[in-house]
Amino acid sequence: MAIRVLIVDDDARFLGLAAELLAERGFDVLGKAMDADQALAVASRDCPDGILLDINLPGRDGFATAAALSAACPSATIVLTSADVPRVAAEILRGCSAHAFVPKEEFATADLAGLFTRSGT
Repeated sequence: MAIRVLIVDDDARFLGLAAELLAERGFDVLGKAMDADQALAVASRDCPDGILLDINLPGRDGFATAAALSAACPSATIVLTSADVPRVAAEILRGCSAHAFVPKEEFATADLAGLFTRSGT
């Protein structure tokens, strides 16, 4: 059974590219959201297996959104992404609800199955 993923990013172009790449690699793209409120609505309703979450969102950043998504759907594996790599220090990742981080520029070549499998993070 395919891993069901919710993609959360305020960049429509990245949303489309990530959805296309995930689908090509056998994932089921459960939904796309452009902000925290949309993401929480989808996650609360459908509880995805994985969530690809941009850290730079309008209103509520990805770290706060990760905590809210983790509370709404504790079984989801949250993978943070960003083009702003220096902002994502190892200490921040350890202190938030995400399981992994992948820079946007490495997303196309990343081991996506490994990222969305908790034992692989």
